[in-house]
Amino acid sequence: MTDMTWAALVPELTCASVLASKRFYCDLLGFEVRYERPENGFVYLCLGAAQIMLEEEHAGAWTVGSLDRPLGRGINFQIEVDALQPIHQRLLSSSVALFREPSEVWYRQDEIEHGQIEMLVQDPDGYLLRLTELLGTRPVSGL
Repeated sequence: MTDMTWAALVPELTCASVLASKRFYCDLLGFEVRYERPENGFVYLCLGAAQIMLEEEHAGAWTVGSLDRPLGRGINFQIEVDALQPIHQRLLSSSVALFREPSEVWYRQDEIEHGQIEMLVQDPDGYLLRLTELLGTRPVSGL
C-alpha cells in the first residue's frame, strides 16, 4: 500500500479471531492490509479512503464492558465502495447472510438528495457494515 494518508477517525474493532475477520474483510469485501502485527493479533485495513483496525480479544485490551455477541450493537459503519455488485456476488458465493439486500436509497440534505445503492451485512463478530455505491445528487422533488 503506497498511499500513507491516515484518516482522522479510524475505528478499532475487537474481534474473536483476527484471522477470520481479516479473511472476511479482505477476501469478501476487498480491503487490503496496510500493516499488521500478527504476534499481537492486530491488522490495519484499507479500502479506498476507508480505514479500519481489527484487534483480537486479549486480557490487556481497552474493554470498558462485557463483550456480548453480536458486538457493535447500536452502530453501523458506512463504507463507500466503487462497485457494490462484485462484493455482493462474493458474499452470496460464500453463503454469507445479508442483513439487508442491496437497494437504491436517497437521503435529503437541504434542497438536494444524495443517492446510493446500499447493502448491509454483519462481519464475523456481528458488527453491522453498510456498504454503499454512490449514485450522485438530484434536486429534492416536492419541496
